[in-house]
Amino acid sequence: MELQDLLLTPFYLAIFYGIAYGVRGKVTNAFTRRYFIPALTVKFIGAIALGVVYQFYYGGGDTFNYTKHSTIIYNAFGDSPAAAIRLIFADGEFDALTSRYSSQMPWYTSTTEYFVVRVAAVAALLSFNTYSVIALVFAGLSFSGMWAMYLTFVRAYPLLYKRLAIAIFFLPSVFFWGSGVMKDSICIGALGWVFYGFYHAAVLKKNILFSATVGLLAAYVIMTVKVYILLSFMPPALLWVFIENNRRIKSAALRTILKPFFLLLGLGAGYLGATNLTADDDRFAVDKIGERTKINQEYLYGLTKDQGSAYNIGTIDGSLGSIVTVAPQAIVVALWRPFLFEARNPVMLLSAMEATMFIYLTVMMFYRTGIFKSFRQIASTPIVTFCFLFAIVFAIGVGTNSGNFGTLVRYKIPLMPFYLAALYIMQFQANSAKKLVRFASTEKRASMVARAA
Repeated sequence: MELQDLLLTPFYLAIFYGIAYGVRGKVTNAFTRRYFIPALTVKFIGAIALGVVYQFYYGGGDTFNYTKHSTIIYNAFGDSPAAAIRLIFADGEFDALTSRYSSQMPWYTSTTEYFVVRVAAVAALLSFNTYSVIALVFAGLSFSGMWAMYLTFVRAYPLLYKRLAIAIFFLPSVFFWGSGVMKDSICIGALGWVFYGFYHAAVLKKNILFSATVGLLAAYVIMTVKVYILLSFMPPALLWVFIENNRRIKSAALRTILKPFFLLLGLGAGYLGATNLTADDDRFAVDKIGERTKINQEYLYGLTKDQGSAYNIGTIDGSLGSIVTVAPQAIVVALWRPFLFEARNPVMLLSAMEATMFIYLTVMMFYRTGIFKSFRQIASTPIVTFCFLFAIVFAIGVGTNSGNFGTLVRYKIPLMPFYLAALYIMQFQANSAKKLVRFASTEKRASMVARAA
């Protein structure tokens, strides 16, 4: 960050807030309006804070590597606008016009990283290549998808608008790692739009054309940057659709008969969809998941095993069977670790505090409701079923691949809003059920007194 950031950032912040206030009335109601600006503000804070931490604490990192690449495209625009435009839309192939620029970019041929570079380059052209403003653009894009996620949850549970705002916007790890110039910011924003599009088009079946278009465009972004997020999302989402269709059958007997069929159909459709997504990508092919997981886990574990932030969940030998064996440990490490006593630096401490909150809410939920009742409640509420399945599948993926808490805290942010939202929904349903029981008891006693009188 330089003097240019200090001079231009307030000016662009005024523009962005002006746009936000102009849009707020169209995407909020009397209850959600109060969270729109605060939620955007924490995203902006997270975006700037991430740059400061990477510059002064880590001394560099991916966020600056992205902007170094985008700076090359920005400079190319001064020499030849045609070359810069070609670089933004380049597919990694050699181009004589752009070769002197692309040869300076190690990520030019890397599809996932270069997608982030494209977005950063467009933001750079609009902001005189100012890092903090580029970061604010990423925060704004991410916020748009997360607000769509919030509206989707509120549509299903309007009375939970306060707690859902906490789950989606105000988890420190989410707004810190999901706001700056990183792949994570783009992906969690796109995930919010996928969730919005899927729910409105496939579950509610309203505004189908718009919802499907938005959802598919966001899915394309995730496929380009982090396809494994979509692989974790699709099976639970398709299962959700089949469960919803089963619930709409009026005959109770027919619902019971067809439920196993819908479950199998949903799981099968999810599996086929996931395998087709990766048919042309060896990195995520089903038959190579174990091998890739072993390589990633060993590499990331080795990087930090002497720094105290590495974790070991068991042996992964490259087979799918070994991933199944360590899956329970992977779920624990992704959802509820690091423990407070495992924190070795401020970033780990922040993650440990959130994990402790997750442990407390999970334990209290199952303790107050009862283990069996809790599982029945999960199974009987499709949106909660989806949230937990997505969180578990995603937890297994990132828990087995990360190898250390430093990368885990960043990788796992897509599951955190869904997991916490599911806990809040379960808590709300349990409290509502208890209120109904108390009300029924009060009515019964009042009726008995009336008859006795």
